[in-house]
Amino acid sequence: MKLNLLAAALLFALNTQAQSTNIDSIVSNGLYRNFRLYKPAVYTGFTARPLIINMHGYTSNAADQQMYSNFMPIADTANFLMVCPNGTSSNGSQYWNAGIGNTGANDIQFISDLITHLSLNYNIDLNRVYATGMSNGGFMSQTLACALNNKIAAVASVTGSMFTSQYTTCAPNRPVPVMQISGTADNTVPYAGTTNTLSITSLVNYWVTNNNCTTTPVVTAIPNTNTTDGCTAERSVYTNGNAGSTVELYKIIGGGHTWPGAPITIGVTNQDMSASKEIWRFFRKYKLSQFTATHALNNVNSVRLYPNPATNNIVIEGVSATTLLKITDVLGKQIITTPYQNIDISTLSTGIYTIEVVGTNQRLKLIKE
Repeated sequence: MKLNLLAAALLFALNTQAQSTNIDSIVSNGLYRNFRLYKPAVYTGFTARPLIINMHGYTSNAADQQMYSNFMPIADTANFLMVCPNGTSSNGSQYWNAGIGNTGANDIQFISDLITHLSLNYNIDLNRVYATGMSNGGFMSQTLACALNNKIAAVASVTGSMFTSQYTTCAPNRPVPVMQISGTADNTVPYAGTTNTLSITSLVNYWVTNNNCTTTPVVTAIPNTNTTDGCTAERSVYTNGNAGSTVELYKIIGGGHTWPGAPITIGVTNQDMSASKEIWRFFRKYKLSQFTATHALNNVNSVRLYPNPATNNIVIEGVSATTLLKITDVLGKQIITTPYQNIDISTLSTGIYTIEVVGTNQRLKLIKE
């Protein structure tokens, strides 16, 4: 889905969020991968906060998806971080390797590496990491539900589905809360499915069965508050799944290949509900630990740095009292070496520093403000 930022209006909106969005990259499986991290103004770094991974559609990109889904006002209130990563390019169009095709990129590994990277540089609650996406990004959300549910607590797919080839190999080994939002008049990812993609009914039934939910949903018509948007919405909730899991379906009757509640209309877009608000309402109920046998989260490095960015003092958690910490600048010059986990950085110049846990391969990035 190509949005092109709809010229000046969307560019203006993007610029108003720029001061809260960090553009960064990591190396994953030998490839440079970039992403946009939205950090709400209320984030201090002292308390672990949830993370939403928000993935764009085919031919779109991270910036478009950030603005189109418009999670920022919700993040500002609920105090969660949102990362919008970019897929890799195929014939000049970015997409996710979500069960079909091959760009040479292992996107499951990339998302796993991204979670690890962010958890080392920001105070992320690894118990509350979620994935969502539009179209191809929705397919990728389903892929992560199958293959990375040891790191991701719940997923939501908007106008995506699952490839039939993946359906036969998906083995979650635990209940996975799933929300699906799809339009019945979607001509890009048809509600009835294709020879290569599951119908939305089959997709929902797969997760209902996997989670052992009640097979008869509670169905509620969403009030038709906008009578000019050309469509209506219906919510079906499948409850009583194992470990408290549920499956939710928003069926947009007459809706197209669009994100309900989006600030930009690019087709028949439901305005009776906000997909982003409903996704957060759904996500916030779930923690990874309620679906896993232990509370050990993904073997992700337990060393934490906070706050980050920081001005005066930082705290390093997860190291012993005898461990040395070495801080170097971008030129590799050693600035501080200390055994203390509470470190005064007030005299450091503004910039980016590396904190090395001496004797290990663990390194953290510090942003000094």
